[in-house]
Amino acid sequence: MKIFSYLLFLSTVLAAPLNELERRQSGPKGIDVSHFQGSVNWNTIVNNGVKFVFIKATEGTTFTDPNFSNNYVGATNAGLTRGAYHFAHPDASSGATQANFFLAHGGGWTADGITLPGALDIEYNPSGAECYGLSASAMVSWIKDFSNTYHSKTGR
Repeated sequence: MKIFSYLLFLSTVLAAPLNELERRQSGPKGIDVSHFQGSVNWNTIVNNGVKFVFIKATEGTTFTDPNFSNNYVGATNAGLTRGAYHFAHPDASSGATQANFFLAHGGGWTADGITLPGALDIEYNPSGAECYGLSASAMVSWIKDFSNTYHSKTGR
């Protein structure tokens, strides 16, 4: 799965004309933040040209980021467009279960013009079996389960 992701990324980069790559890099800057960054200086972030932020809300079905509320309010007060993200643990429960946990703990969406739809952070398993022990098709099914659940509740 890791090699597939890398090859997909590489083929996308190689197939894109240079001016397309330059255009992507000149778009609005965004970052992600979580409790790992500690206290965030939102003025510094804005002064560095950042326009949007994704803030960690949840992980799996048991973890809520202790800094989520402070980061969400800080980003809002700094005038940033902001949204929440969920760090997936596909080996722990279904995509639907994790999407519902995310929605219940900050992952919602509103049509207020400053809230981004929720995002799924799914990474190479840092502490166990590659791809969380799932086959490629099982991983695709898990992601669809998360995405379909989120979409059915938010329209996004």
